[in-house]
Amino acid sequence: ASDSIKEYLMEPPILIPPVEGRPLIMYLTVLEGSMGCVLGQQDETGRKEHAIYYLSKKFTDCESRYSMLEKTCCALAWAAKRLRHYLINHTTWLISKMDPIKYIFEKAALTGRITRWQMLLSEYDIEYRTQKAIKGSILADHLAHQPVEDYQPIKFDFPDEEIMYLRMKDCDEPVFGEGPDPESQWGLIFDGAVNLYGSGIGAIIVTPKGAHIPFTARLQFECTNNIAEYEACIMGIEEAIDLRIKNIDIYGDSALVINQIKGEWETRHAGLIPYRGYARRLLTFFNKVELHHIPRDENQMADALATLSSMYR
Repeated sequence: ASDSIKEYLMEPPILIPPVEGRPLIMYLTVLEGSMGCVLGQQDETGRKEHAIYYLSKKFTDCESRYSMLEKTCCALAWAAKRLRHYLINHTTWLISKMDPIKYIFEKAALTGRITRWQMLLSEYDIEYRTQKAIKGSILADHLAHQPVEDYQPIKFDFPDEEIMYLRMKDCDEPVFGEGPDPESQWGLIFDGAVNLYGSGIGAIIVTPKGAHIPFTARLQFECTNNIAEYEACIMGIEEAIDLRIKNIDIYGDSALVINQIKGEWETRHAGLIPYRGYARRLLTFFNKVELHHIPRDENQMADALATLSSMYR
C-alpha cells in the first residue's frame, strides 16, 4: 500500500473538469502552519476518483495562532473562495479530521471571523463526510507539508456586487488576532432577554474613542433570566479576550450577576455556580477589570440586541 501511495504522489493524476450532476469531494488537511486541499470527483462507476484541482497554503503569523478547529474553518473558507467556480454548481462532500461546518453554523456566539466565514460559506452546498478513501487524503497531506511559499494572508474580500454594508473602521478598533494598545481602556455592556419567543443575549464592546462593536446570539435552550444575563456577560468577556483587550470596564443592569462575579454576593443557586466560576476565570486574562451595575434605562442598546436575538428564528 505504501509503494502505491508513493507512486501516486510522484505521478499525480491529470486534472480534469468536473461533470455536472455528481458531487465534488474536497479533501482538506490542516497542519500547524499550513494547509493542503484536493478537489476531486468520482467517475460514473463511483469506484475511481479524478482530481480537479490542488491547493496548498501557508498560514500567516496571525492565522497560525488560531486553534486547530479555527484553522480548519479558515482553510475551508479560503479554499471555497478559490474554488468558487467549481463549488457553486455542485454539492461538495468535505473530508477532513474536524467538522468546520458544524462549528461555523451551529456556534451560538458569533465572533467577527466566524461571521465572515459563515457569510462566505453560506452560498455553497457543503456536507461533511467521514473519510472513506485514502488517495485524496494522502495527496492533501502531502500538499499541506509542501505549501506554496507566497506568504499571503487568507483574505475575505467579497465581489463588489455582493457588498451589503460599508462603514468607516474606527482607528482604535482592533483587528481580530492583533491586540490594541495594552494600556488603553475599553468598555463592555451586556444584557440578556427571556420572553415568549425564546432567549437572546447581547453585548457591546466600546472602544476608547467611543465606537461600538455589537455581538448578539440566540440561546438554543430554555433558561432563566439570570442565566441569560450570565451568558451575555460571558459572551462579551470572551469577545474582549479574542480582541486581546487588557483593561476593561464591564457594565450590566443585573445586580445579581455583577455582584456575584465581584464576590460581594453569595451564589446559592446551583445552576449559577458554574457560570460565576467560569466568568471569574475569564477575568484573569485581563490586567485590570472593573464591574459596574447600571440602571436598566442606561442599558437600552444591549437590551435591544438581546430582545431582537430572542425573537429571531
